[in-house]
Amino acid sequence: MNMPAGGPGSVFAQISHSATASFSEYLARTAPDLLPGARGVQQLPPGAAPMVPHATTIVSMTFAGGVLMAGDRRATMGNIIASRHIEKVFPADSYSVLGIAGTAGIALDITRLFQVELEHYEKIEGTLLSLEGKANRLGAMIRSNLPMAMQGLAVIPLFAGFDAERRVGRLFSYDVTGGRYEEQEHHSVGSGSVFARGALKKLWQPNLEEDAAVRVAIEALYDAADDDSATGGPDAVRKLWPVIYTVNAAGARRIPERELAATSEAVIAGRTVTGREA
Repeated sequence: MNMPAGGPGSVFAQISHSATASFSEYLARTAPDLLPGARGVQQLPPGAAPMVPHATTIVSMTFAGGVLMAGDRRATMGNIIASRHIEKVFPADSYSVLGIAGTAGIALDITRLFQVELEHYEKIEGTLLSLEGKANRLGAMIRSNLPMAMQGLAVIPLFAGFDAERRVGRLFSYDVTGGRYEEQEHHSVGSGSVFARGALKKLWQPNLEEDAAVRVAIEALYDAADDDSATGGPDAVRKLWPVIYTVNAAGARRIPERELAATSEAVIAGRTVTGREA
């Protein structure tokens, strides 16, 4: 005799018994092996991380009425370019975005889980989680990956979104322990971040318009690619441009390819030496 769909011991009964606004907490109770930081930890020799693709440089900044996040398209595996097409910036929900640097596979798993986490909270509670709450939830996920990070498989994200209460864009950085830090004005993570930050310090200004902020982000990624082999700058030959999202009161928006192409080509042209008079 088949047990009714909602009977004792059914998956529906388990979900009802374990009901929580946090999807990751539900997974931790019912299927902890599915969490990104829980797989294969004991299979790695101490201090020996496998050769896996790593995502590199992410930049983010505030602008008038919102916040912007941009990532290059290159992933590396040691001294090899593993991918020229990887995307490292994603919408977390309608009013926030997430950028990833570090071990690409784990970072993508954490990104997907974070997206489900926010959607699950909205369905259970009937409202959006606050920006502070989102930032805290992401920190907890990064903390759960600490055993893998200690073996060289670290994930370092940037998180940004529009704060509906304050009516401003806000930006958060993290360390491998899940520590959360609110950044003012702008920030960058990844292998090329030190060079990108130098560009941001020179080019960023308070209350930039959105198109000006996009230009600053591309300039910063160009500078990072110029000095960091793991960062890929705008590629006019292959027509590959950074992935850039902006978030304001209207929500998250991915900057269209045609706009990125025009701005990137203008940046490249402005830096091209065509010859000088003696």
